[in-house]
Amino acid sequence: MRVILLGTGAALPDPDRCHTSILIKLENGRHFLLDCGHGATRQLMKIDVNPADIESLFLTHLHHDHVCDLPFFVISGWMLSRAGSLQIYGPAGTKQLVGHLFEGGAFDADIKARASYPARQANIEAVRPLVSEYGDGIVFRDSDIKVTAEAVDHIPRDISPCFGFRIEAENKVIVFSGDTRPCEGIARLASKADLLIHECTFTNDFIEHRKKSGVGTFAHTSPADLGRLAAAANARSVIATHIGHVDSVNPVLKRAAGKHLPVELMGPHQIDEFVRQIRCTYSGPLRIAHDLMSVEV
Repeated sequence: MRVILLGTGAALPDPDRCHTSILIKLENGRHFLLDCGHGATRQLMKIDVNPADIESLFLTHLHHDHVCDLPFFVISGWMLSRAGSLQIYGPAGTKQLVGHLFEGGAFDADIKARASYPARQANIEAVRPLVSEYGDGIVFRDSDIKVTAEAVDHIPRDISPCFGFRIEAENKVIVFSGDTRPCEGIARLASKADLLIHECTFTNDFIEHRKKSGVGTFAHTSPADLGRLAAAANARSVIATHIGHVDSVNPVLKRAAGKHLPVELMGPHQIDEFVRQIRCTYSGPLRIAHDLMSVEV
């Protein structure tokens, strides 16, 4: 089984990182996508994967940096001759989101124009995704793969329910945290994972800044917390992802991020600090994510 991190950034636009999206590729050629942030479709093309070959999309939550490539992904799959409907599994609110996008929604004029051509009318089901909303428990299971979700602690559940996933396939376990601060849910999912892909958005200095700024959530996991969580879970290997622009030197991002981040602390040295803090408690194989990182599990 191969895992490819298509996007590894957080919510702000970042010239060096796309938004969150992860491809799971089984040995038998089946493809599954976790989240669909900005850039996911283009990144699939870069690694020689046709977006039309993704059979299912699993969404951890509905923040824009985890879903904003969705209309482009679906319409591109249609234009690239997807056969049948994409299956989307998402938390409460996913049906409403998808229902506003395609026929009768935001892209209705585009779809009507393209559907006037016989080739596009022939696979019109490709722009009619099938949406299943899930809660805690088994989201999907067949003879090849099992996906289990558990609620995590990122945004109040009545506003936006957020989940992590435990994926079991080919006698391996991959866990993806979604966005969360350390909590019991992700600790249970992560237990003895072969690969734990966990958000590691900010160091504690950045989290404290956001607590005071009032411009966004600070319910994220620091490197120090990730090290403790991974060690307690006995995770066999870890990828820290959803990097919150802490390493950026982009002048536009730094000028614009003053209320979001302590810009005087930003820079590539933060990645070394991530590693140092995780290593205080976790000694197993560790990677700091970058876009298009590919790992065999």
